[in-house]
Amino acid sequence: MSKRWGLFESPVWRWGRWFLLGFLALRLGFWLTAFPNPDEAYYWLWGQKPGFSYYDHPPLHAWVQGMFGAALGRSALVLRLPNLLSSGLLGFTFYHICRYLYGDQARDRFWLVMLIVASSPLYFWYLGLAWHDHWLVTFAVVSSFLFVRYVDRSVEHPGQGSGRDLYGAALFLGLAGLCKYNAVFVGLGCLALVLADKRRRQVLGDRRLYLALGLLALVLSPILIWNVQHDFFSFRFYRDRTSGDGLTINLLQPVVFLALCGLTLGPIQSWSIGRWLKTRGQTGLTRSSCYPALGLWVFGLSTVAFTALSTVSVALFYWNILAYPLLLPLLSDQFYRPQLPPPARVGQLAIAQGLGLFVSAALVTYYTVMPLGTFFGAVDPDGAALFGWPQVAQAVTAQTEGLDNPLLLTTDYRSASALAYTLDNPDVLAISGRLDQFDFWYDAPALEGRDTVLLGETWHPICPAHRAMFDRVDPPETVEVRRFGQVLQTYEIVRGYGFRAGPEGYPLSPDYPLAYTSDGEHCLP
Repeated sequence: MSKRWGLFESPVWRWGRWFLLGFLALRLGFWLTAFPNPDEAYYWLWGQKPGFSYYDHPPLHAWVQGMFGAALGRSALVLRLPNLLSSGLLGFTFYHICRYLYGDQARDRFWLVMLIVASSPLYFWYLGLAWHDHWLVTFAVVSSFLFVRYVDRSVEHPGQGSGRDLYGAALFLGLAGLCKYNAVFVGLGCLALVLADKRRRQVLGDRRLYLALGLLALVLSPILIWNVQHDFFSFRFYRDRTSGDGLTINLLQPVVFLALCGLTLGPIQSWSIGRWLKTRGQTGLTRSSCYPALGLWVFGLSTVAFTALSTVSVALFYWNILAYPLLLPLLSDQFYRPQLPPPARVGQLAIAQGLGLFVSAALVTYYTVMPLGTFFGAVDPDGAALFGWPQVAQAVTAQTEGLDNPLLLTTDYRSASALAYTLDNPDVLAISGRLDQFDFWYDAPALEGRDTVLLGETWHPICPAHRAMFDRVDPPETVEVRRFGQVLQTYEIVRGYGFRAGPEGYPLSPDYPLAYTSDGEHCLP
C-alpha cells in the first residue's frame, strides 16, 4: 500500500487506535439506542412537513431528514444516518487539508486531528446529535478549504485560481448557511482574509468571484422566500433573542461564556489553541498558504462577536462552534514529532483522550440509561424528556378511544415532537405561550370544534388558559415516568371537547391567551 493511503501504518494510529475505537463504540451505541432528544424529534417533524425554511432554523437539515425518512422509514438509525455521512465527509476533508498543508506528514497529522476532534466533548456531542450542527461544521470546513485553495493559487499565479474551487466554496458556504445562520462568520472570515493582505486583494478583480456570490445568494434564497412569506419572523426571532431588555452590561457573563467554551471544547484543546496563538499562528506547514490566516480570522470574529454579545444578552457556548474546526489541523503541530513515535506531548494527548472518553461515556449514559443528576435529587426536565415515551404514547392513545378524528395536542414543542415521533404521527400539535414552528402550522379552520387529547407535564403544565380553549374537559389522568425507581417526569392527560381554535394565525396574535413565566414552569392568569 502506498504511503499516501497507508493510514493505518501511522505510529499515531498505533498509539491512539484504542482511544479512537472507544469513541467510535460510544458514538455507535448512542446512534443506535438513544431515543431522540426532543430537538432531534422536532427537526424530524419538520422533515415530514417540507417548507422553504422554518421559524427556528434554516431548512437543510429538515430536508435531509425528510428524504431519509421517506426512503428508509423511521428509526434511530435512519434519524442519525446523516450524521454518519457528514462525519465521513468531514474526516475526508480533514485528510485532504493535512495533505495540502503538510505533504508527506499527512497521515500522522490526520490521526492527530482525529484524536483532537474525537476527544472534544463539544464535537462528540454536537456532531453526534441529529441537529443542524453536524452539517454546519462539515460544510463550513469544506467551503473554507476550497476558498483557501482558490486564494493560494490566485496569489501564486494571478488570474489562475481554480473556478471550480471558488464555485465549490460558494456552494458549500450556502449549504452551511442553510444549516444555521452563524455560517456568516465563515463568509466574514473569507472577506477579512482577502481585504487584510494586498496580495490577496487582487481576487476582488476576478469577475468569477461575483458569479460565485450570485451562486451563494441563490443557494440561500429559500430562507428569504420563507421570511417574505411569513413577515420575516425568523430574522425577528434572532434579533429578539440577542437584543435583551435594554443595554445592561454584565462583565461576568463573558468570563462564564469563555470558560464554558474552553471546557466544552476540551481543556487540552483549549491549551493547544493558547500555545498556537502565542506563536502567532506559525506552524510546520510545508507550503505557503493563507489557511492559518483564515482559521484565525474565523476563530477571532466568531469568538469576539459572541463574547461581546454575552456582555449585554444571552450567548450560548455552542453558538461558537465554528470558531475551532479550521484550527484543528493546525493544532496537530502541538503533538507532532517527526520520525520519533509516539506523538509529542504524549501525556497531554493521553489526558485529552481520557477526559474525552469519560465525558462521552457520561453523555451516552445520560441519553440512554438515566439522567445522572436524578440520583442526587436534581430536577432535570430536559433529561426526563428522553425517557418513557412508549408509556406516555400508550396512555394518550387510550384516551383517544371513543373520539371521532381526535386532535392530539401538547403544551410544549418538545413533548409534541417526541409524541409525534413515537406515534409516527406528524399531525401532533403544540399549543403554548412560546412561539415556535407549530404556530406556523396552526390551521384554525381545520382545528375548530374538534375533540382533543391534551398532554402536559410538570415543566409545561396544563393551565387554566388551555382548558378555557375547550367547551369542556374531562378530569385529568396522571402518568408517572420512572427509571430505576426514580420519578423522572409526571405527565397529565385530559380529554377536551369542542376546541376553540380562534381566528386564522391565532398563535401569532397578541390576543392568543396562553402565557407562561420563563419557558414554562408556571401558569400565568
